[in-house]
Amino acid sequence: MKFIKLVVIASVISFLAGCTGHVYNNEKNCSYDYFLHPDISISKVIGGCGPVAPHK
Repeated sequence: MKFIKLVVIASVISFLAGCTGHVYNNEKNCSYDYFLHPDISISKVIGGCGPVAPHK
């Protein structure tokens, strides 16, 4: 039973770690980290950095 719990916890942590990132604005003078998706980040919602540079 402990092994199953460890596998589930490790899976959740690896999934969440893979869904984070870092985004810069167009001028590259401001950035923010996001969790799950950049469009639902609090910094994006409040417009703290302005328009975001497209991903390459």
